[in-house]
Amino acid sequence: MTDSVIHPDYIRIFRRVAGGWRLRKGKLFYKRLPIATPDFDDFELMYGISKQQVVIELFRINAGKEGYYLANLRHKRYYYCGLTSEDIRAKLMSLGIGRADPLEDRLNDDDA
Repeated sequence: MTDSVIHPDYIRIFRRVAGGWRLRKGKLFYKRLPIATPDFDDFELMYGISKQQVVIELFRINAGKEGYYLANLRHKRYYYCGLTSEDIRAKLMSLGIGRADPLEDRLNDDDA
């Protein structure tokens, strides 16, 4: 199992740890438009919201409990996921983003 989580560019993954928030950095792997890639870390330019505003909203949904959170910057929606990468995947799937890996089931069947 890998720790990679694939998600749209308007979703950001945050982790609440003792004493602060960490933005999980990602890599762009597909670009549809033939223009220069914008700075996806500039929330105000891209989505009209500051990082401080995002963190305030994340804190409100679960009183800053440790774990992973999702921020849908496009629609200004925020979600608590849980403590593991699997929890992030499950939350994304519950939001209609992503799908189960068909190869993973096949590999598990071979082990049986």
